[in-house]
Amino acid sequence: MYKITYTTQAAKSLLKMPRDVAKRIQEKIEQVAEDPFASIPNAKKLQGRPGYRLRVGDWRVIYEINAEEIVIIVLKIAPRGEVYR
Repeated sequence: MYKITYTTQAAKSLLKMPRDVAKRIQEKIEQVAEDPFASIPNAKKLQGRPGYRLRVGDWRVIYEINAEEIVIIVLKIAPRGEVYR
């Protein structure tokens, strides 16, 4: 299983959102951490920049996989309209 690290921006986003939504997002990220290269229905590779996108309801999680250090770095968590800016 991969270790999960959050940027300060992503951690702040989790603290500000409703607890049930934050818990659901964390559960989905943990599913990705078990096998990040498996076929995950709501995860896609980003186009035009490195990283992946995970869809959890109306929220989007942008993350990168560092296979050498066995780490998933969660870069940003935001609503759908704001996450790609």
